[in-house]
Amino acid sequence: MAEIAESGGGGHGKGGKKRAKKQSTRVDMTPMVDLAFLLLTFFVLTSTFSKPKSMELSLPAEPPPGPQPELKNGVTFLLTKDDKIFYYAGEFYAADNPKGKPATELKETNFSSEGLHKLLMEQNKWANDEIDKLAAQNKAKTLADTTFKRMASDVTGNTLAITALIKTDDQATYRNAIDMLDELKICNVGKRVLGVEMMASEYALLQTKIGK
Repeated sequence: MAEIAESGGGGHGKGGKKRAKKQSTRVDMTPMVDLAFLLLTFFVLTSTFSKPKSMELSLPAEPPPGPQPELKNGVTFLLTKDDKIFYYAGEFYAADNPKGKPATELKETNFSSEGLHKLLMEQNKWANDEIDKLAAQNKAKTLADTTFKRMASDVTGNTLAITALIKTDDQATYRNAIDMLDELKICNVGKRVLGVEMMASEYALLQTKIGK
């Protein structure tokens, strides 16, 4: 609170002139400090902090011993320097492999809409078509939101949908891996596997493509 302190005035002795009384003010800041702390406490308690966003990610389990089953509807992406993406579908077969299969050839794409996005939409056409049908039913209010999400998740997990394996060499960037995961999510690729080590034969073939 503000207080007014009065100081006495007047003349000195008889017949002296009377001077006006001087007034001084002193502002008590204690209530304002209390109010500031109350406001600060209010905003801290009522503020909503940004929530961390997460992305579903499948990490491969340790494979069992013995021959591995053939990967169906699988597409393997090899990320390397200069934002380059190489890929192949199905199993990898090196030249002169024991099964007598034709050697795998790497194809190149990029992060443009006519590159990776178009490729994933074509490779995952079955799942995208099924999800579009479900989305139309959801928009027409004939399918509840929760049911739509569950059925869409079942579609992306179906064996007819593709499985994307992402492998990187020591020259690939973290940003490229994140961009790849984002594009897979946009294109409704639900089975995404990251963290698989690149095979020596894959790495050797990749080096011939990038000219190292």
